[in-house]
Amino acid sequence: MAPSRRMRQQALKPKMNNNVRVRLQVKRVKAEMGKIREDQQRIREEQSKIRRRSGEIESQLDLLKKETEMIIKQTASTQIKLLLMFKIMKARAGGYFTEAARLTYFLREYVVKERANASSVAVKKKHP
Repeated sequence: MAPSRRMRQQALKPKMNNNVRVRLQVKRVKAEMGKIREDQQRIREEQSKIRRRSGEIESQLDLLKKETEMIIKQTASTQIKLLLMFKIMKARAGGYFTEAARLTYFLREYVVKERANASSVAVKKKHP
């Protein structure tokens, strides 16, 4: 005996339900993939911002290192000049005028060299 029409419809119904389920799952997966894609894009943008900021921080660090080095050099130069001035005063107070004159000459030459170096650095900065 051949299956009745009703039995055929009932047999097809689970297949249709399976198709609907599969389509719903595909839609869900596509929606999740879209969300994941958006999240990945946001992550890429944030990584790009972080890289840019990291580069800015590195350049600021380099600038600070250069400024610190310059301050250290200036401090050393100031200490040398103060030492010479102190020795000049001590020599004058002790009556050692030739020693005071020699130290004064040395101090004057040191300051001239220092100014020449400062002006050459300024010229280099203006015309790289």
